[in-house]
Amino acid sequence: MGDPKYPRKAWRKPKRPLNYELKMEELKTLGTFGLRTKRELWKAHTELSRVRHQARSLLALRQEIRIEKEPILMKSLARIGLVSGDATLDDVLNLKADDLLSRRLQTIVSNKLGFKTPYQARQAVIHGHIMIGDRKINIPSYIVTVEEENNIHFTPESKIPEMLEKTKKEEPKVEVTEESTEATAESKTEATAESKTEATAEAPKDKSSSTE
Repeated sequence: MGDPKYPRKAWRKPKRPLNYELKMEELKTLGTFGLRTKRELWKAHTELSRVRHQARSLLALRQEIRIEKEPILMKSLARIGLVSGDATLDDVLNLKADDLLSRRLQTIVSNKLGFKTPYQARQAVIHGHIMIGDRKINIPSYIVTVEEENNIHFTPESKIPEMLEKTKKEEPKVEVTEESTEATAESKTEATAESKTEATAEAPKDKSSSTE
């Protein structure tokens, strides 16, 4: 048992952190799920490696012992929505970091409550605008269970729903302005084309007058 003042790290860095393809993939994942740093992504990879290690150790056991211990792991994963009820250990070995990141409170709030970006959802969670049932949770990395997923809502005093409705009402106006700009651009191109044709038509007249 270690010193509680200095807990163990909950994440491990990749073996080749300077690999270009790995860096681009990590940056894409950070933008997709609205993560603040790569450390949050590394935590997800470390947690999945721990789960896969448990699955591989269960596959190495005898059938009698495996039948007793396998349901414990599968129930814990099905509880947080990582696998289905009839999943096997092969499904556990095929899990990816995106599967675990999609069960974060930040991601579910972004998809369910109508935020434009996951960063807006993260800000709402941190500032205490989100509740699960009767509990106010301000941790974006909180893993939501299947039972809690339907109980996510805004706090009664939050004004974010009104702001989201206003932005939805203002969106059609933006589309109209875009259409008008396209129409003006088309009219400009037509006007320039007509002026060019007129210029080419007048050019032979000038030449004939000069010969006379």
